[in-house]
Amino acid sequence: MVVRGKFVFLSFSTFVVQEVSMAKYIVRQYIAAVGGEKALNSVESMCAMGKVKIEASEFCAGEGSLNSNKVLRVKNQRHGGGEMGGFVLWQKRPDLWCLELVVSGCKISAGSDGKVAWRQTPWHHSHASRGPPRPLRRFLQGLDPKSTANLFSNSVCTGEKTINKEDCFVLKIEADPSSLRARSSSNVEVIRHTLWGYFSQRTGLLVQLEDSHLLRIKASGNDSIFWETTMESAIQDYRTIDGINIAYKGRTSVSLFRFGETSESHSRTRMEEVWAIEEVDFNIKGLSMDCFLPPGDLKKDEEGCDNAVISSNARLPFKIRSASSRINASQVAAVDDVQDSDEDEDDQ
Repeated sequence: MVVRGKFVFLSFSTFVVQEVSMAKYIVRQYIAAVGGEKALNSVESMCAMGKVKIEASEFCAGEGSLNSNKVLRVKNQRHGGGEMGGFVLWQKRPDLWCLELVVSGCKISAGSDGKVAWRQTPWHHSHASRGPPRPLRRFLQGLDPKSTANLFSNSVCTGEKTINKEDCFVLKIEADPSSLRARSSSNVEVIRHTLWGYFSQRTGLLVQLEDSHLLRIKASGNDSIFWETTMESAIQDYRTIDGINIAYKGRTSVSLFRFGETSESHSRTRMEEVWAIEEVDFNIKGLSMDCFLPPGDLKKDEEGCDNAVISSNARLPFKIRSASSRINASQVAAVDDVQDSDEDEDDQ
């Protein structure tokens, strides 16, 4: 940079301050675009109903053991256009929520009572997630603008990118080390969790959400298995409900990559969900704390994270295993608590 014929050198801290300041400006623009602070603060509770279509395929080079020598195999779960389902979601501020999702006859439940987040499936005991309660990722897909704004309030602006012909600002936020340690255990280490939000320069709205999550799971001996989950959600069809812009449609792609010491231990599962909101209502009368109580058989999750279910059911039939993976990863898993003052926050 040249100013009055002299070179001006900016320190690294100056660039960081500029990135943070730019991010706060973008978040303020987003709040205005979704209806403004007054409208967002007027919402104390919410109920949403929607439908989903899920497709999945798995590409594997080994089963279970890190030393497996089985040949590459490909499994496809695209049964004539995907598996259909629906969901009902309840929320009450600041951090009470409950989800019921049914896909192909399998019911998945998850929730938070403000102290602990939990999940329940037909093939797994009810489990509580380690670490502080976090918002459901689905909230951040255009369904709860206030949670989205709170989450990105401590983000940095990393640049610009064109998404579906829409020029966007890119905001990035990473889980802090203390949050990662809180979600880890003796057997599972949460190495990183990073989230990116793409905000339209034209409308100010969130048009895409991405996050990446890496785990290290202890195996036999000194070996480890790594699980990397990557999710990308396109957020579309904003409509105004009671003065608040809500996204009614979207598509989420999920990639689950398992790798270890050898190539034979690698496997990749890809899933895609197309979702649509059918009904949204705010400030539900009579929505009490009883609606968010965890199941009576709730057990503490010894594996230390939401994605531990994926690694623990490797011996189940693939039809059930793939359903567990795609629903747990993209629907039930919460986004990491990436700020010191959480809005209490990963599918589809």
